Amino acid sequence: EPKIDQIMQAKMQLAREAQRAEAAKAAAENKAKGAAFLAELAKKPGVLKDPSGFYYEILKEGDGPVPTMADTVRLHYHGTLIDGTVFDSSVERGQPASFPMGGVIKGFSGGLSKCRAGGKVRIYVPSELGYGDNPRPGGKIKPGDTLVFECTLLEVSK
Repeated sequence: EPKIDQIMQAKMQLAREAQRAEAAKAAAENKAKGAAFLAELAKKPGVLKDPSGFYYEILKEGDGPVPTMADTVRLHYHGTLIDGTVFDSSVERGQPASFPMGGVIKGFSGGLSKCRAGGKVRIYVPSELGYGDNPRPGGKIKPGDTLVFECTLLEVSK
């Protein structure tokens, strides 16, 4: 029995290593696609780049407060991959979402900080400011994916 356990552990280790190699390859491919997408996007009028690396465009100016990292926001959002695949959408659920600015990925909170309450912003988040090479297993977001969020900021609260 110990010999069988040893063989099984060795096989499982090989399988894990193969899985990691496959994920790393997918991440590299997705990052390359994302970089090409963002390079083209940067040429579009009205698209701005934050020094941290995400891009954004203000679709509608708001007249309320701008959220800080200490705030909680209530908003409608529609999240897609660069190929248009929807991975999450409060719009489709028909229910606005609320969360602390410090509780979401850096590119998303950074993009929201460019918008005033009552406004609408589209945020383009490169992998390193999103879920990187380790998104939630089994989800639509894959390692290295660039994300796009369209957000209507409804309310900012302390």
